[in-house]
Amino acid sequence: MKHLVPRAERLVEWLMGLALAIMVVLVFGNVVLRYVFNSGIAWAEEISRLMFVWLIFLGAILALRRHAHLGVELVQAMLPPTLRRACAVVSHLLMLYGLWLFLDGSWTQTVIGMTTYSTVLGYPTALMAGSGLLCAASMMLIVGANLWRIIRRDPRAMIPGETAAADAEAGTMMPVEAQGGAK
Repeated sequence: MKHLVPRAERLVEWLMGLALAIMVVLVFGNVVLRYVFNSGIAWAEEISRLMFVWLIFLGAILALRRHAHLGVELVQAMLPPTLRRACAVVSHLLMLYGLWLFLDGSWTQTVIGMTTYSTVLGYPTALMAGSGLLCAASMMLIVGANLWRIIRRDPRAMIPGETAAADAEAGTMMPVEAQGGAK
């Protein structure tokens, strides 16, 4: 299991790079064809749109896995550790509910997309909605695993506000400028 997760992350990074490269080649090539030769590739826009959707959802999975999504931990950092843990449990349960709604909606769109086809290439639009299915299911696993760690009091659990509170208690909070942020 220890080797599976890093390999899956590398695979997702590789797929994101491939999707971005395909998008760049198709969009740039289409622009050149339109302005220089007064023609274009009709299917390039559809493939670029499909790659963009997958790129976004794969990136969202990686961002959640690496705790890179934007979050405001100011209030949670001021809470005592027991309330901070309780707040983390409640927020994780709410995230799981939101992800369940996302999964359910993506499933509905995927089923509809099995009989709906793209305009130019004619691929099932379920290919686009499937990215939401993968994203929601993956995120549910990540959030659920972290919730399990929080409940078990595992030291690997990511509890929002915990690092900021520890830094404030130790007096090691660095100014934004020292962290490399904006002035």
